[in-house]
Amino acid sequence: MAQPVVHFEIIGNDPQSLREYYTGLFGWEFQTPSPVVQEVSEPGSYGFLDLVTSEDGTGIRGGVGGGPSYKSHAVFYVGVPNVEAALQRAETLGGIRVMGPATSPNGLVVGHFTDPEGTLIGVAGVT
Repeated sequence: MAQPVVHFEIIGNDPQSLREYYTGLFGWEFQTPSPVVQEVSEPGSYGFLDLVTSEDGTGIRGGVGGGPSYKSHAVFYVGVPNVEAALQRAETLGGIRVMGPATSPNGLVVGHFTDPEGTLIGVAGVT
């Protein structure tokens, strides 16, 4: 069975300004601070965006965070049953592990890898 995209993140040097920008642009409202692993964002600087759905009910959750020492990027996360196994599989297929597995304060486990062309992708699960 295929695994779905479950989350996205926008990370930058000034997370508060980024959240203000996306609130103005899309009307997004963030829960700040939200639990996050330090590998993703400064603790206390991450804002979680709860499920925003379209009229047909589709949509995914997201977050905006970072801090002065975080490189600007956007990434989407694919839900997987086992983050370590997914990262190992990505490496076997020619990807490169960038981060993880790392566990956030709420128990979510995340990892990052780059595909063979260098695109950053995330995986998320509970193990």
